[in-house]
Amino acid sequence: MPTSNKTLTRLITSLLGLILTGAIAAAGLVLYLLPDLPSTDNIMEIPLSVPMRVYTADNKLIAEFGEKRRQPISIVDAPPMLINAILSTEDANFYKHSGVDFLGILRAVVANLSSGGHGQGASTITMQVARNYFLTPEKTYTRKLKEVLLSFKLENQLTKNQIFELYVNKIFLGHRAYGFGAAAEVYYGKPLGELDLSQLAMLAGLPKAPSRDNPISNPDRAQSRRNHVLNRMLQLEFISAEQKKQAHSQPVTASRHSSSSVVRAPYIAEMVRDFMFDRYGEDAYTTGYRVNTTINAKYQQTADESLFNGLVLYDERHGFRGRIGSVDISDPAIKDNPSSLFEGYPTVGKLIPAIILELQDDGFSALTHDNQTVNVAKEQFKWARKYLDADSRGPAVKIPSEVVASGDIVYLRKIEDDKWRLSQLPAVEGALVSLNPDNGAILALSGGFNFYASKFNRVTQARRQPGSNIKPFIYSAALNNGFTAASLISGAPVVIRDSNLGSSWRPENYSKKFFGKIRMREALTRSLNLVSVRLLRSVGIDSTRNYLTNFGFQKKHLPDNLTLALGSASLLPIEVARGYSVFANGGFLIEPYLVQRIESGHDNIDYEATPLTPCRLCPSPEEFDINKEQVPQNQAEPVETAEEPAGLANDSAAEQEGNLSGHAPWATSRENAFIISSMLQSVIQHGTGRRARSLGRTDIAGKTGTTNEQRDAWFSGFGPGVETTVWVGFDQPAPLGRNEVGGRAALPVWIDYMAVALADKPTVLPDIPVGIEPAYVSKKTGKAVPQSNSSAYLEYFFAGTEPGASQPTFTHPYNGVNENADGMLPEDIM
Repeated sequence: MPTSNKTLTRLITSLLGLILTGAIAAAGLVLYLLPDLPSTDNIMEIPLSVPMRVYTADNKLIAEFGEKRRQPISIVDAPPMLINAILSTEDANFYKHSGVDFLGILRAVVANLSSGGHGQGASTITMQVARNYFLTPEKTYTRKLKEVLLSFKLENQLTKNQIFELYVNKIFLGHRAYGFGAAAEVYYGKPLGELDLSQLAMLAGLPKAPSRDNPISNPDRAQSRRNHVLNRMLQLEFISAEQKKQAHSQPVTASRHSSSSVVRAPYIAEMVRDFMFDRYGEDAYTTGYRVNTTINAKYQQTADESLFNGLVLYDERHGFRGRIGSVDISDPAIKDNPSSLFEGYPTVGKLIPAIILELQDDGFSALTHDNQTVNVAKEQFKWARKYLDADSRGPAVKIPSEVVASGDIVYLRKIEDDKWRLSQLPAVEGALVSLNPDNGAILALSGGFNFYASKFNRVTQARRQPGSNIKPFIYSAALNNGFTAASLISGAPVVIRDSNLGSSWRPENYSKKFFGKIRMREALTRSLNLVSVRLLRSVGIDSTRNYLTNFGFQKKHLPDNLTLALGSASLLPIEVARGYSVFANGGFLIEPYLVQRIESGHDNIDYEATPLTPCRLCPSPEEFDINKEQVPQNQAEPVETAEEPAGLANDSAAEQEGNLSGHAPWATSRENAFIISSMLQSVIQHGTGRRARSLGRTDIAGKTGTTNEQRDAWFSGFGPGVETTVWVGFDQPAPLGRNEVGGRAALPVWIDYMAVALADKPTVLPDIPVGIEPAYVSKKTGKAVPQSNSSAYLEYFFAGTEPGASQPTFTHPYNGVNENADGMLPEDIM
């Protein structure tokens, strides 16, 4: 045999030996790795990390919580052009191979051996699914072999469409976006179905280098990658040359989009997040829960705006506290990098930091943080008299230099398209909560001026004295103790020697005036302190405190002395709103709740609220013994709210209240609630809440509240289907200033909100309960008179207490005070 033939034979034999040895080694490695491969049996059931989303009652997004943004989609809902774009750039033979592209792997191996590295891969879509679901991203030959083996398993267990669906929902595409559904929202703020070819091709080009080549971080490289995808789509005949040309010509339109939050309600979002974490732990952020709240999107926006405007107007009434910083406007940095000058001066809601540039005779110009030059006219800064203290300001402003100087950093706010107003971050705070009194659903909630400036939720966390806001509950107790709305009570001075107080106490009316005998209705209308004190003393402190627990107030927060009559209790705004809801709904105690429904997965309802509701056909309790804690007819236990009412979910309210009928428990009788509501209507029509007459409604009722030294200002009131409570004050209690009472500081916020909340509701006056007897009585004596009498007015009585029946009158020595004293309080009253 020739030498050449022998040599060839040896080479072939050696090559076959190497191949056989390699095959045996590979087989051995496969047998070694097989036991360690993860099971792929339940891959379709492996939960994706999907963020929690919070919605309003009308399905508008409030917030999204979770590290990974993901919008899982079904393969049947994926745009066909997206599928073609992905196939073109990632795996053109996906629907032909068995999970592995061996020629691609061979090319990658040769390239890596020649370069001495591991730079190239040849992963099919199936192999990427195997790696993303089961393996680490390290680039080793062992891991690559595991990918191959897992890919064979997946192809054997799943259809091609199932594998593709796993891919489009799992792949990382930059900027916290996992899956193409989320990427469409992150980069374009739209669902996949609304993207054009250019945008879909842009997304399809991301898997190769999502952090480096995305259109936000590197638009040029992203555009180049997009064009490569379009070229491949043309080569594979997925698109026409004309389609490619048109898509090629499109500019990069991507930009960073945060969660497409439609309704800005951060206090609500945080309440839900806290509740969901308590309920589900860390899974709350990854399981894809959809939480529908009871919030009305329109009401919520109005609540935030009303509170913002009310606090800003209060702040302006008390003067300008000066600049928040200053810079040298000759510094070149103003032109080179103006945004750097605003570091440490964040935008707070509608308040935007700006640098004063130039002063004119009747205004000034300023540079905002976004490099916009704006002008502020005198009309928009003349309010800025110097703040001296809560009760005094400096002289009137005549020229801009009395307020600002060039280089000052101040806050501005835009009031119209081309009008800006000097502003400042209010030191005062506030809260607004609005309930549906018929079931406890929270319709709107604003826990402060700005969540990002202070996350403290004053609706559910700030215990404050309610002042005169508590008087309707004192009067309700009096009605149940034999008094009527026409009972005459002395409004004369009184000295209280109370062992609990440790000294003598001389309560006064806000106006410093004293009155003779006055009807209960008129006393509440005028918010007379001395009458409330006498009523409380007559009914009894312990009895009244016990009775007030029916309205959801905790006894430990109700003082055990006569100051309770003037609102020295310690209450949360949400508790006050709940209490007023009793009068609004006819006597029933509802439970405030925020979470209406929780869904997990596809339409899988994990929780549905079942609130207790009033029983309209149930008879009122025959008797309320106010000398003990109440156990009304359908209530097994006295009502006692949690230390910090969550006001979130209502999944077992019936059991919590000891009521298995599904009805809310009675807090007071229907007749009692009707008369108090009627008296609260008088407060608005003739008394301390008369500014609310601007709403033009006859079916609204409410009460102002102001504490000593005007430290807290309140207004609580209701109309058809809506109860709303507003509080204004400082987080560290301090005087709000002269005349800053409930009717001035809180009531305007309530009016602005209720104007919207009641706009689409017809006027509805409550029906007169069967146990009520109307009668005409004298405004002066409270006794029956003919309807034609000049002093006659229509009053309501519990049946059996109307004029002619036994009607108690509480009296007290007048000390020579004029019994006929009359006259309403000033416009700005308690």
